[in-house]
Order: sequence, then C-alpha cells, then structure tokens
Amino acid sequence: MNRYLRAGLLALPVAAVCGAAVWGGLWYRSRALEPAALLRRIPTADALVVYLDFAALRRDGILSLLADPQIAEEPEYREFARRIAFDYQMDLGSALLAVAPTGKFLLARGNFNWPKLRAYAESQNGRCDGALCRLQGSTPDRRISFFPIRSNLMALAVSADESAALRMASAGGAPEPEVPDAPAWVSIPSSVLRSGDSLPAETQMFARSMGRADSVVLSFVPENARFAAKLIVRCRDNRDAADLAAQLTGTTTVLQKVFAGQRHLPNSADLTGVLTAGSFRSDGARVYGYWPIERAFVENLLGARN
Repeated sequence: MNRYLRAGLLALPVAAVCGAAVWGGLWYRSRALEPAALLRRIPTADALVVYLDFAALRRDGILSLLADPQIAEEPEYREFARRIAFDYQMDLGSALLAVAPTGKFLLARGNFNWPKLRAYAESQNGRCDGALCRLQGSTPDRRISFFPIRSNLMALAVSADESAALRMASAGGAPEPEVPDAPAWVSIPSSVLRSGDSLPAETQMFARSMGRADSVVLSFVPENARFAAKLIVRCRDNRDAADLAAQLTGTTTVLQKVFAGQRHLPNSADLTGVLTAGSFRSDGARVYGYWPIERAFVENLLGARN
C-alpha cells in the first residue's frame, strides 16, 4: 500500500476524534442551560426565587402586559438602555432572580453587548478586572458585580460583597432540583410565609397555613384565553400534606362565606374572585393547588387598566 495512502488512513481516526471534540465543545457552549441547571448556580438558602421566561411570555402575548411605559419614559432608563444597546422587551430571554439575606443574585439570558457594558461600568467609576466588572450601587452596602458566564448568559449580584457575582461561576454539587414547566414561577421561603406581613391581606391566611412546609412553589401558566396559578407544596410527610390541603380548602370556604355575608360577589378581576375559586388536593407528601385567573385580573394587577 502506498505509504501516503497508509498515513492518510491512519490519520482519519485522529481527525474524527479531533472533529468530534471540537463539535462537542461548540455544541456545549452554544446549548442553553435549563432553569434547573441555572438554579444550582444561584444562592437559594432562605431566598425568594423568581423565574421569568421572557421568550415564552413574549410568544404568549403576556410580555406586553408587563411593559410599564413609565419605566420606558424614565430618562435614566433611556440613557442606560441607549449606552448598553439593550431593550429588555426584545433582548432578554429569561431571568432567574434570588433575593437572599446576603444580597440579590441574577442569572439573565439574552443578547448582551459586553464591550458597552464594560464601558458603562467604567464610566460609573467602576472597574473591570478580566471578565468581572464591579461598581458602586446607590448605598455603600449595595455593590454591583457582573460577568459573562457565556456570551448570552450574565451573572449579576447586588451585595455588600463586591465580587458576589462570582458565587454563580459554577454549579453546586447537589442534583438538579425540580422546577415547574411554566414561563413564570416563584419559590417562597417559609420565613416569608410565616410572617406574611409583606403579603396582601387576603392571602395571609393561606400563607401562614404553609409556614411549616419544606418548599412552596407557585407557577403561572397560560390556559387558552386565561391563565392559571398552580401551587406545589412539599410537606414533611403524608399526614402534614393531608392536613394542609384541608386547611387551604377550609380557608377558601371561609372566604366564600365572608363575601356572601357581606353581599359582595367575588370579582374575577380582583383577588376576591381568584382566591375563592381555588381548589386543593394532597398526593403523598405534596399538596397541589389550582386557581383559574382571568386576563382582567392580570391587567389590573399590572396596572394595565386605568
């Protein structure tokens, strides 16, 4: 066999391996991290965690309800958006935010102009060391840090620690957590539920009933012409779950009777209509809740109507 042909044949496996490695690396870096993988990077201990899939909300026509024209008209926002060439309604894909005792932590996926972001930080008397940028916030304990995990994934933190964003540089060792298949959801810590002081008065009875739960996740999904809120509560055991489902059902019945006694018909455009339409069931150590939500309620909640 011609020695050149033999050398070429021997080189083929090497080329195949190298090509596969290059392709695999490009695929890995381009694939989007799923919400569960993102959640492993973000500090969640005793934190209120909010996830918004802006791409899905945009497709479902919900993002237009979230848009606040007053924000868009603010000169500070306009200047900031102009300088970094960013429009959240078009450029933001998703956001995972944790409000923790140690600060606020954000993982945002979108189209970012990193040179302009660096230039903005430096123009605000900040500094960038390598990929990490730091700048001072509105108060001494609000120090902002951010860096690109990938070209389309930003880690940003507001904390007393000026390098807090680096806490999201890698995922923790725990298995990927369960997350709802929903474009918007919130995980609520038991400390918030037990106090309930920051919640609307109508919801405080529900919240305090869940104060002993291991985890509480509330998700929001589109359902044909309306929406729905879905609750998943993980309890310590089956008995706790059955008791909680009964408590939540009882609270709903009490509200229905209160409104009936006041000759006040529940209105689907406000909380009276939403809370009195809830239903609950337990399955093992979990409780599932469901509230149908009319579009008018969402519009009122977000101030879309005058």
